Parts: sequence; structure tokens; C-alpha cells
Amino acid sequence: MPIPQRRERVGGSGRGTFSPAPSAADRLAEARIDERAGRIDAARQGYEAAVDLGERAGDRLAVAEALRRLAVIAHQRNEPDHARTLCQRSYATAVAVAEMETAAEALNTLGAIEFERGEMSRARELLAQALTLGGRRMDLRSRIEQNLGIIATVQGDHAAALGHYRSSLQACQAAGDPKGCAIAYHNLGMISADQGAWAEAERYYREAQRIAEATGDVHLQGLCLLNHSEVHLARQAFEEARGSAEAALAVFDGLGSRLDKADAYRVLGVVYRETGRFALSEARLNAAIELASGTESVLSEAEASRELGRLYQAMSRNQEALTLLNTAWRLFRRLDARLDLVDVEAKVADLEGTFLAVVRDWGQSIESADSYTYGHCGRVAAYAVAVAEALGLSQVELTTIRLGAYLHDVGKVKVPHEILNKPGRLTAEEFEVIKQHPAWGLELLAGIEFPWDLKPIIRWHHEKHDGSGYPDRLAGEQIPRAAQIICIVDVYDALTTTRSYRPAMTHQQAIACMRDTPQWWQPEVYAAFMRSVGQGVVVAA
Repeated sequence: MPIPQRRERVGGSGRGTFSPAPSAADRLAEARIDERAGRIDAARQGYEAAVDLGERAGDRLAVAEALRRLAVIAHQRNEPDHARTLCQRSYATAVAVAEMETAAEALNTLGAIEFERGEMSRARELLAQALTLGGRRMDLRSRIEQNLGIIATVQGDHAAALGHYRSSLQACQAAGDPKGCAIAYHNLGMISADQGAWAEAERYYREAQRIAEATGDVHLQGLCLLNHSEVHLARQAFEEARGSAEAALAVFDGLGSRLDKADAYRVLGVVYRETGRFALSEARLNAAIELASGTESVLSEAEASRELGRLYQAMSRNQEALTLLNTAWRLFRRLDARLDLVDVEAKVADLEGTFLAVVRDWGQSIESADSYTYGHCGRVAAYAVAVAEALGLSQVELTTIRLGAYLHDVGKVKVPHEILNKPGRLTAEEFEVIKQHPAWGLELLAGIEFPWDLKPIIRWHHEKHDGSGYPDRLAGEQIPRAAQIICIVDVYDALTTTRSYRPAMTHQQAIACMRDTPQWWQPEVYAAFMRSVGQGVVVAA
């Protein structure tokens, strides 16, 4: 329902003018003006006063709306539990006086809060209920449709999102609601940007910005600036992106909106990374992660963590890159597992590629000190994937084996150079040093929780099925199959490449040699190796 405007009363002649004590509706209207202008502390005090006045005067409608607006402010200021409680109080207050449209407003706000927490199923339920209760009121219907469109966007259902945003715009236009129209244009800009329609996105953002400025909606102005900066970023217009993001950050800083500030810092971090200002990029992305992790927005934290991981990759800080990328992976997977988001799958696939690039670079840096084994990890990865495919393993298992292959010898960085590159055979003592590299590799990666089970590969890729391997002399089914796959292809690559102490064998000679020791490997792994690598050419992984 529309919020009543403040009323001034004027007395009769000779009595002068007077203004009675403001009502709950008066304080509510004043607080809404303060909120739109970005005077958030004043707005909060006004809403609290409206609740107090309304409860004393029995104006339950004003109380319900003031509680809902307080919930919005609490949510923006990272007080999620308080925000949910206020929304629930608003809903209960409205239902008690049969004000179903006001109850729907509370459900719509609560749905938006649950969305930020990543509770998509709960958010959809609340929004559907809100649409049932208040869908006949066009301005309210428009906002519910907008929120449903945002959920569809996150799920990667762009067609459904466009439908919701267009329905929202039509409802706003029918209701004569300029602010609602501005939000609809803003969201149409976001979906256009997601589809790479940059010119269309810019047109929508400009229209949203124009209306936001005309209506004095400071928060929406900040959102338009921030999302426009992402369009500039995609077009590699870095100075324009930086300027828009800095302006948005100033707006959100004034509003005290931590979540929006996190997104602004993330954009600035990417701008600085792409323009080679790594120290500034690191500072901004760390700030984004800190702010996002303090809120309940899983998606914002995941995206900021991913971008920082990519920065560390560009700086060759490989271990930190892996740690951050893994954090992002877990957060994206958390969304995927709970919400079945289509869009997250694309982000996860992108992360897999970034992980592989980091691990490949790391593997090559390990080999760079040894001219004889340069390229070893890449070849082992290619052979291992061929064996895994012959075994019919899943895509996740293939990724695990590929990445494990690139990292299996990471512990060799601790082996003295004179041992690693010694011409001729190693002494027993020197070989004992070499045998420590699987354990050393595990020590180097102890602080990283990988999304794939790589550590068994690193520790046990020299264990043999008959118990003659190292470092733990495991035997039989004690050895993970992935480690056995790396073991057999590692032996093959060692035989077919030149070493400091002997020339390379031909493919046929190596296969003949390996046929003499089938007891070293699990029978199904040995058979799969012979069906794949044993047959000849293998395409690089």
C-alpha cells in the first residue's frame, strides 16, 4: 500500500500555526526519504521511531512497513539474523490485521535475504508465496518478478530471467513506478551483459541511472555504476571501469553496504590485475574477500577468491594460487550441491582449466632444473589419462589423475641437485634420499585442501602391487588405483627418455621390459596400460 505523506495542519486566524506530534506514518515517510537519499543512520532512527509510535497508536500497518525497511538496512549492514527476525515480525504484524499485500512485501524482502545467503529453494518458495498474496498490486508484482529474475540469472536460465525482468518492467510501467522501472532496466542490463550484448547492456544501465538520479535513489545509482564498470571491464576499457567502480565504492561506503562494497573491490582488483598493478590488485581482492566472508553471500566470496587465485597465478605464486582457487571451488560447489545451479557448472569448469594451468606451470618449474626430465610431467599426464580412459573412469577421476600427474614429483624440489642430475648409478644412500621425495611432496602441499584427491597420488606413486615400492611399502589393494596408474606410466616414461646414466629405450623395448614385471601393478591397471599406452601414440593431456 502507498505510504501516507506527512501532513501539516494550520490553525484559524489569530491562533497562529502549529504542527501536531508526528504520527507513525509521518515518521515512516520521512525515514523513506532519508533512506533513498543515503542518510541511512537517520533513516534507521526514523523507522525505529515509526515502530514505537505505531505500536502505541495501534497503527499496525505502519509498524509492519517500518519493520520491513529496518530489515533491508540490517541486511545491507551485514546483520542477517536481525534482518530475518525483522522480516518475520513484519509478516506476522501484517497478517494479524489481514493486510496481505504488506505481508507479501515482507515475504519478498525475506526472499531476497535468503537469496543472498544462497538459500535458493527457500527464496523461491517465499517469492512464490509473496506473488500469491500481493501479485495484484503492480508495483509489488514488479519487485517480486525482479527477484525471481535474479534467481533465474544465477541459475543460468537466461530465457526465464528475461521473461521475469520484462514482466517486471511492464508491471512497473502500469503502476507508474519510476524506481521499479529503473531496477528493471538495471537487471535487463545485467542479463544483457551476461549474454555479451554490451551495447544493449550499456543502454539499459544508462536508462536505469537516469531514473535513479531523477528519483534520488542513491543505492540504485551505485549499482548502476558498479555494473556498468563490469561492462567497461569486459571491453577492456580499464580506466572507465576503474572510474565507475571507484564512484560506486564511494556510494556504498556512504551507505555502509558491505556486500556491495565487496563487489566493488572485486571489480577494482580485476582492473588492477589486468593492468599489471599487482600490489593494488592483491589489496583490493583481499578486501573483497574479507567483506564478502563477513556477509552470507557465498557467490561474492567465491568470485573474489577465484580472482585472487588468478592474480597469484599471474605472479607465479603457485601454492597460494592453488589455495585460493580451491576455496573458490568449494564455495561454488557448495552452491552447486545445494541449489543445482546451471551457471555454477560453467564457473567450476573454468576453475578446472585455471587449476590445470597453475599445476602444469608448477610441474614445468619443478623440471626446469633437470634437462633430462623436462616435459616428464606433461607426458605422464597424457599417458595416465589414456590409461584412465581405458579403465572407463569418470570425468572427475580423469581430472584428479591429470592434476596428480603434474604434481606427482613436486617433492623433488628438495632433492639436492647433485643427486638429481648425477651421471651414472646412484649409491644406496643417494637412492634413500630420492625415496623421500613423495613424502616431501606431501609436506609441501600440506596446507592445501584440494577439491580432488591428489595427495594419495603424490605420496604413493612409487608403491608397487607386490609391496616392493616406496616410501610405505604398500601392497595390493592398499594402493589407490590413481596412484597405480601414475606409477605404471611413470616407469614407462622413465624407460623411454634419456637419463643422465643411460640412453632412452624405444617404445617396443620399454613395453618388453614392463612385461617382465607385471606383478608391480594391479592387474586391471596393467591391462588398461597395455590396451592404451602399450599400443603406441597417445595424445597430450
